[in-house]
Amino acid sequence: MKTPPESFLLFKEELRKVQLEKERLKAHYEHQLAEVNQELLRLKEQINSQQEMMRTTLEYASNLEIRLTEVKEEVSQVALKNRNSIY
Repeated sequence: MKTPPESFLLFKEELRKVQLEKERLKAHYEHQLAEVNQELLRLKEQINSQQEMMRTTLEYASNLEIRLTEVKEEVSQVALKNRNSIY
């Protein structure tokens, strides 16, 4: 059996090195992609939390506005009652 030419052996070795580098780069890329996805999930959670906090704040402000209107009406009624009293 004839031994393969030296150029073939060199090519085969280079091919093996390139395949190893490809696998390393693929693993590195997958690791970076996983980190980015994890960060994206954290950001989504923060956005959802902030949206919930804003919704709660708006509800609270709306309730305060309603209560303030009620208090103003009560004060007006008490003031009107005091003017119409016998004193």
